[in-house]
Amino acid sequence: MANRTPFAPGEWYHCYNRGVDKRKVFESRRDYERFLLLMCASKYKNNIRISNYKNWSFQEIINDESLVSGSQIVELGAYSLMPNHIHFALKETKEGGVATFMQKVFTGYTMYFNLKNERTGSLFSGTFKSRHVFDDKYFKHLISYIHLNPVELIEPGWKEGKGSLKNIKHFLSRYGYSSLPEFSGVRRPENKITDLSVLELFDKVPTTKEMLADAQAYYQECSKVKPCYK
Repeated sequence: MANRTPFAPGEWYHCYNRGVDKRKVFESRRDYERFLLLMCASKYKNNIRISNYKNWSFQEIINDESLVSGSQIVELGAYSLMPNHIHFALKETKEGGVATFMQKVFTGYTMYFNLKNERTGSLFSGTFKSRHVFDDKYFKHLISYIHLNPVELIEPGWKEGKGSLKNIKHFLSRYGYSSLPEFSGVRRPENKITDLSVLELFDKVPTTKEMLADAQAYYQECSKVKPCYK
């Protein structure tokens, strides 16, 4: 538990984890979609098993209303899925909600991945990490950091201000495994995964340039305490 912040209902947290030995945990579109479905179902106090949906497409499952049955245990304000790691902004709405959500998502995905790849053992690097979001300014910086994290795939130096703004904007407009499209007002099946109450903190959706500045500020701040996953 040393790497976790104590959780409290009504509070927001940055939660993240990565593959064991920094290995890839997403190897195909199907893998990403399975994880997204687990995220959607795991926000709720239900016993839905994604494995029970036989021969259903991603869009058919995500549009099934039974997927989101029961009371909500967390709000998911933002996420990004990278080939070897994951970032979430989570608000605990029921006591124990964050830990339950993370356990359901990562256990369910590990079972799926191991069965598919005929492997055994841990897939993720031990206990997930977390940081408490202590004020609105910090929270805004976190949302930008999560949404811009995939830029690492094309520009490893983006946190230090490197890279073409035009190329970054183009890349982010095409990256499908984060909540940035919903945050920007795009309608798609994944809309039901996120809870966009976070938009209430913003007078308007920030530009890519503004998000870059906020994300870099978050990275510099959190790196003073312990490193964020890239």
